[in-house]
Amino acid sequence: MGSLNKMNFITRLSALFLRKSKIQQRHQSSRRPAVPLGSRILTDPSKVFEHNMWDHMQWSQEEEEAAKEKVVENSIVKVRWEDQDKYEREASKYWNEFYKTHKNNFFKDRNWLFLEFPEILPKKRREELKTEERSSEHTQINSTNGFLHKNEMSEEGEENGKKNYGGGSTSVQGYVYNKNQAKSLADNPQGKNCGEELGSLESFPGSDATYRILEVGCGAGNSVFPILKVLCNTPGTFLYCCDFASGAVELVKSHSSYNSAWCSAFVHDVCDDALPYPFPDEILDVILLVFVLSTIHPDRMQAVVNRLAKLLKPGGMLLFRDYGRYDTAQLRFKKGHCLSENFYVRGDGTRVYFFTKDEVCSMFNFAGLTEVQNLVDRRLQVNRKKKVKMQRVWIQSKFQKPLLLKFDKTQAGACAISIESEEDSQNAGQTGRQQEL
Repeated sequence: MGSLNKMNFITRLSALFLRKSKIQQRHQSSRRPAVPLGSRILTDPSKVFEHNMWDHMQWSQEEEEAAKEKVVENSIVKVRWEDQDKYEREASKYWNEFYKTHKNNFFKDRNWLFLEFPEILPKKRREELKTEERSSEHTQINSTNGFLHKNEMSEEGEENGKKNYGGGSTSVQGYVYNKNQAKSLADNPQGKNCGEELGSLESFPGSDATYRILEVGCGAGNSVFPILKVLCNTPGTFLYCCDFASGAVELVKSHSSYNSAWCSAFVHDVCDDALPYPFPDEILDVILLVFVLSTIHPDRMQAVVNRLAKLLKPGGMLLFRDYGRYDTAQLRFKKGHCLSENFYVRGDGTRVYFFTKDEVCSMFNFAGLTEVQNLVDRRLQVNRKKKVKMQRVWIQSKFQKPLLLKFDKTQAGACAISIESEEDSQNAGQTGRQQEL
């Protein structure tokens, strides 16, 4: 009899697995592929309107030539020099007007950040959070009936990249934070920084942190708040974010999730080399530069990258994503909007440049950073309602500041050198370094 009951249990359990497997296959189209740059490949053109986005699109020679011709065509008529000067001088004004008009409703939160850029968080914490996610998603045995329960990502979840778990916790692209803890910290501005006493700020915000991140061009906080949701469970981590549009920074600071305990938002023009940052050089572990460099005049980009490189500690990473050459946005410009080669002004006065990966590599290498990743991300974006297809092209890159080299004093007269340890680098970063001119 016991054997029969056991077989019945196994049969029911197998049926449950089979049923859940079929559900997963049925809803596979609503799940974002969990690999860098995606893995949804269009193999059957007749199914192109089944999804909003297709990854790793290969262009035909005809498509590439047509794109080049379109760019040549829309670049023939240039914007007048006096107007170009106005767009440069009043760049912050146009972006302030943009945020005044759209506030925080224009861009969606970048919940894909941790999928494409897991380097945002310390390596140890990344591993811990992945373990937490696997534990949360793992099959749970119900104590009363021995059956399994698991949350499925909804189609809405695909858009916002979130899943709900028990106990008031939420996962943002695999990184779990507790809403109650985040709320308690947010409600107590004089309280704890990720569970630790803030203490005095010494000479600059985040001076007591051991891992520091800077987002350049934070806008209304579409990267800031997905990151902050994770930082509240990451002791010793601090986020800086800046924008040269004061209206954007005000939007960030007025957000209900903003907390100076582990974030500092400030107005800053990255093109102004003489303008100091509110922290020393060589203390940052990560710089996030997402759809920002393209807004800057091409003649000023190299100086901006050079200055940002000085902020990184040895071993620090700069994470970059921006518009690529022949993206749909570039092809849509009409005559009279071209400022210079591959540089355009939109109708609202904001500007945009379209990169090649070789240009990106040259800029960051010249600034002394080493390439870790540098990819052209080609995707097919689809408007299923209007049956419109758009070829999107982005550049995604990761560049690292080399570890410091120092002479080995134990070998007198020798030219042997050794790499400074990670611990030494962190200690040096914590005590601060003399700012470079």
